[in-house]
Amino acid sequence: MKFQVLICTVTQRILSTATSAGTVHDLKLFRQSELRLPHDTALIGDAGYQGLWRTHGHAITSHKATHASPLSAQQRQDNRVLARVRQGVEHVIRRMKVFRVLKGIYRHRRRRFALRVQLIAALCNLTQACPA
Repeated sequence: MKFQVLICTVTQRILSTATSAGTVHDLKLFRQSELRLPHDTALIGDAGYQGLWRTHGHAITSHKATHASPLSAQQRQDNRVLARVRQGVEHVIRRMKVFRVLKGIYRHRRRRFALRVQLIAALCNLTQACPA
């Protein structure tokens, strides 16, 4: 079972979730979720979302080096800036994976997985809004 979340980088709140019943590539899961976003919205993704810019013009992903073309100094700097922005997103994902049902192998009913992911996302948003 796999899940992905759409997170606002400013407020660190979970805006949307998507789930799949098996192993699915990140970009394919994003396209299957049929999430409608304005075209002027900037999307930031990790290396699993290479090619997202083909369907969404303002998508930003990290640059990848190959043996034939290593990264330039500017591309390395762009990757560092992107990593700093994504650090907050990774913290939100960590807050979700504190719930062990999302951390390891999902051993419960498949049809309730999406509901559980949404409930955990709501709890994470609530704890973010009301810190103890």
